[in-house]
Amino acid sequence: MAELGRLLMYEASRDWLIVPILRAGLALAEHASSILPATKTYHLGFSRDEETLLPALYLNKLPDIFPEGSRIFVVDPMLATGGTIVAAVNLLKERGIGNQQIKVICAVAALPALQKLSENFPGLPVYIGIIDPTVNDKGSV
Repeated sequence: MAELGRLLMYEASRDWLIVPILRAGLALAEHASSILPATKTYHLGFSRDEETLLPALYLNKLPDIFPEGSRIFVVDPMLATGGTIVAAVNLLKERGIGNQQIKVICAVAALPALQKLSENFPGLPVYIGIIDPTVNDKGSV
């Protein structure tokens, strides 16, 4: 059963694309190719203004348009204020990707980020290692 489960999971997700948020997202997505060897990876890089806590895009390796039916894992280890992940999902939506085609994967998420995601993208699936109820004054968990 375990082997069948592994094979079925592979088959069900083999055509998903991966978009890690640089640089920290690389660590979380590092072994994705061992599970999804046929997947493509596109990178987004955001920095954050430490005073305003707003994200600033510095690298965008997304295609202008994704192939029809594309499904995407967005990988960011920490969702604190939610600004970066909302900006990343908006870039995907600008390229024709709908909420049903996106899954967010993170190690830790703060409640403010989850609330912002829910308000902006109702029903967007988010897979979280642990939830932190607060964000500190530096916009971190």
